[in-house]
Amino acid sequence: MSTFTETKTVDNITVTENGIVLYREATRILKDGEQIAQTYHRTSLTPAQDLTGVPSNVVAICNAAWTDAVIAAYQAQVAAQQQQYA
Repeated sequence: MSTFTETKTVDNITVTENGIVLYREATRILKDGEQIAQTYHRTSLTPAQDLTGVPSNVVAICNAAWTDAVIAAYQAQVAAQQQQYA
């Protein structure tokens, strides 16, 4: 009888110049230890966003990248864009 397992791994984390954190989570399906399928799910996080439910290694990167200066600059950029398009 075959054994199927599913694993999820964050395999890519990127921080953009304006502080947005992008990460990719790979889901792999294994049959008897051999990979038979793989899918990806990508997520983006903006500075100061709630990190509830985010993988711990991504949270660590966010906490390092999101300094007070980065958060303030991002919020100023968003406010300027909102005024421009209002």
